Amino acid sequence: QVQLVESGGGLVQPGGSLRLSCAASGSKFSTYSMGWYRQAPGKQRELVATITTVHSTKYADSVKGRFTTSRDNAKNTVYLQMNNLKPEDTAVYFCNAGRWEGSSGYRPYEYWGQGIQVTVSS
Repeated sequence: QVQLVESGGGLVQPGGSLRLSCAASGSKFSTYSMGWYRQAPGKQRELVATITTVHSTKYADSVKGRFTTSRDNAKNTVYLQMNNLKPEDTAVYFCNAGRWEGSSGYRPYEYWGQGIQVTVSS
């Protein structure tokens, strides 16, 4: 069992940056791969970044080169650094604990944060 709490969202102008944090409590954080999802109004939730237990990362094409995810197992925290933000990045962002299944990609478990709003607007 793991509980997840996101922080660091807010309002930012286009071209700006934000860093989201996701703090985990409970056991065995280091044994989970972690995923960042986002959901914009009227759209499905989409996976934007993942980081495995050995710190390998993958990104959706829409954020590649702009977003970076990292983790600090000593602090039970995963981060999403978002640079050069665009209005289309506006969404509620969620972190998730799951597993990496090789060629099948990331499989989310039912461990979700509450979500945090990111708004990119001038």
